[in-house]
Amino acid sequence: MSLLVKSAPRGEAIVTVTPESAHWKHVGFEARRLAAGETTTITLPTDREGCLVVLTGTVDVAVAGQAWKQLGGRASVFDDRSPHAIYAPPASTFTITAHDDAELALASAPATGRFDVRLIAPESMKRSVRGTGANTRYVCDILPETEPAESLLVVEVLTPAGHSSSYPPHKHDTDNLPDESVLEETYYHRIDPPQGFAFQRVYTDERDIDESMAVGDHDVVMVPRGYHPVVMPHGYRGYYLNVMAGPRRAWHFHNDPAHEWMIAR
Repeated sequence: MSLLVKSAPRGEAIVTVTPESAHWKHVGFEARRLAAGETTTITLPTDREGCLVVLTGTVDVAVAGQAWKQLGGRASVFDDRSPHAIYAPPASTFTITAHDDAELALASAPATGRFDVRLIAPESMKRSVRGTGANTRYVCDILPETEPAESLLVVEVLTPAGHSSSYPPHKHDTDNLPDESVLEETYYHRIDPPQGFAFQRVYTDERDIDESMAVGDHDVVMVPRGYHPVVMPHGYRGYYLNVMAGPRRAWHFHNDPAHEWMIAR
C-alpha cells in the first residue's frame, strides 16, 4: 500500500484518510470543498474528537448548540494569517454553510468526551519560524499540546520555494519519553502554483519502509512511522496541514543521526 493518497479533482470530497484505510489506530483526516451557498454536515463518531479548520473561504458553522458566523476569510492557505478552527467532542455534528468558495479540513482522533466544543481563534494561535537558510519554514500551531484536547495535535506549515521542511529528517514512532513519543501523522499538501509538486520521503532505520513521492496539490502523505522530510523545488512554495495523534498526547521527536550534523554545528 502506498503512503500517498491522491486527491479527487472534482466533487465535495477532496481526500479522506480513516484509521481503516490507513491501517492504523489514531489519525483521521478529510478535506472538503464547498461552493458559495452550499451547506454540508459532518458527524463525528461516538469515540472520536474533531478539529475543523477553515482553510480558505468564509463559512458559518453550527455545532453542539453553538454557532459562529463569518469564520475564515483567507483567499489562500498561503495568506499571511492564521485560520479559524473549532474543536468538538465525540458525536458532534458540524453544519457548515459557505458564503463563498471554501475549503475545509477535519482532523479526528480517539476521545472519550472530556472537553466541550470551542472556537479556536486565529489570534490565539502561536506563529513561529523554524530553521535557517534554505531550511527556513513558517509554522502556525492550531491545536498544540498546550491547548485542551484528548489526542489531537494540529499544525500548519508554509515552506518557501527551494526550501526543505520537516528537516533534518525526524521520526516519532518509539515510546521513549521524554526523548521520543509515538504519533501517527498525515500531511495535507497544497502547492503554489498548483501545477507544481513537493517531494516527500518516508523511511525507517531498517528501511522496511522507504517510499519517495512526488506529491501534488491537495494530496495526503501518511506517516505511520519513520522519518518524513519534505523538499520544495525551485519555483513552487508548499503548505501542509499536519495532524498527529497517538497513545499519548505529546510531540517528542528523534532526528536521523546520519543528518543531525547540520544542526549540531
